[in-house]
Amino acid sequence: MKKLNYYFKKAIKNGFALGAFNFSNLETLVSICQAAEKANSPVMACVSEGAIKYMGIDFVVSMVKTAKKQYKAPIFLHLDHGQSFEMCALAVDKGFDSVMIDASALPFEENVKLTKRVVDYAHKKGVFVEGELGQIKGIEDELSNDENHFTNPLQAQQFVQKTGVDSLAVAIGTSHGAYKFNGEAKLRFDILSEIEAKLPSFPLVLHGASSVNQDFVNQINSLGGALGKPKGVDEKLTHVAITKHNVVKINIDTDLRMAFTAAVRSTLATNPQNFDPRKYLQAAKDNVQQVVEHKIKNLLNSKNMA
Repeated sequence: MKKLNYYFKKAIKNGFALGAFNFSNLETLVSICQAAEKANSPVMACVSEGAIKYMGIDFVVSMVKTAKKQYKAPIFLHLDHGQSFEMCALAVDKGFDSVMIDASALPFEENVKLTKRVVDYAHKKGVFVEGELGQIKGIEDELSNDENHFTNPLQAQQFVQKTGVDSLAVAIGTSHGAYKFNGEAKLRFDILSEIEAKLPSFPLVLHGASSVNQDFVNQINSLGGALGKPKGVDEKLTHVAITKHNVVKINIDTDLRMAFTAAVRSTLATNPQNFDPRKYLQAAKDNVQQVVEHKIKNLLNSKNMA
């Protein structure tokens, strides 16, 4: 299987992005893989530290290893928001294809130092490294930020040069979690363009890019949920970042959780006699797969790019 750098370069050249879809159970992983297979698309199957604690890292690696044998579509296992050198090194040693070291909360020079340490270790074993500069607000697993700290373009150039990272997550206005915006969603494409001017043809990443489908929100709320009125990133904005800029990886987590939960609530509400998890989990799998297929075709432009 071709490595990530092949698909990153191809993505920049052809105006598409790899979907970085988070999973925390077998059902979601299978849905991601089946959607990728059906669309002939490369995907990144991502796990956070919280997901690893929930599933166990050996189970994670074994599931993805099995998926790679079963499906022809390129599937890359990625550590999302690794918080320490030790966590990233463990993922590298266990056979991950790619790791993200998120030291964005540290001062610039400390971020550089920690990121470079991870890069030096991972590259010896052929594993790709994503760094982050700037912070996006919101809550995801054990991460929490109250406000955006946009990426400084000049620092971005210096960061890449000093660390040797393979890709860079930038902050231009996206947000973690379901509650991304109070008013109108806006992305700072001016900052993105300045970063690209300093780092031409370099792979960039957007986190917190779920669109938060309102149909799922309404469905969940109508069946006893209490989500309120969460807002996501308009797919039209994210599509611009992919097709007009060097964004080669889009992280999507909340949208899959919403699809999964909506299906489970709906199935149990309409079949109250059911106590077989396979039945409501199958509905969840189908919902998640449909969402991933939609993202691949209509947002990421990655269909038939394997």
